Amino acid sequence: MDSDRKWMAEAISEAKKSRESGGIPIGSVLVSQGTIIGRGHNQRVQKNNPILHAEMVTIQDAGRLRASVYAQSTMYTSLSPCTMCAGTIVLYKIPRVVVGENRTVENLTLCEDWLVEQGVEVINMDLQECVDIMNDFIKECPEVWNEDVGV
Repeated sequence: MDSDRKWMAEAISEAKKSRESGGIPIGSVLVSQGTIIGRGHNQRVQKNNPILHAEMVTIQDAGRLRASVYAQSTMYTSLSPCTMCAGTIVLYKIPRVVVGENRTVENLTLCEDWLVEQGVEVINMDLQECVDIMNDFIKECPEVWNEDVGV
């Protein structure tokens, strides 16, 4: 669990970078054999691109990798993955996802359940820091948030 806290701190750092640059505060890192091989944060707002969720940016940052690398990796993400990101995790056969929290967005537990059904281990750390980061953003930027969640 200590290594999970270490890598989650990196994902949270990425979330804070996104917020500081005017974006949605979600961050992630992809870790394989004790090393970060990809990192990223949500850049939908900054790059005006609807698919640049943190997990997608992280996988892109990791670059082209052998399937065997993904198969021994863990995705750390400050917010539970959406359906698009969960699908990408399954596509690349990433076997483990560690989540900072899943309380601030409705229905994310459905994505977690689906990941588990696909054989992915999902660990929710339920960190108040992650909840606070998202709640602060939602209060400060409701119009951006509503756009992001399709309201």
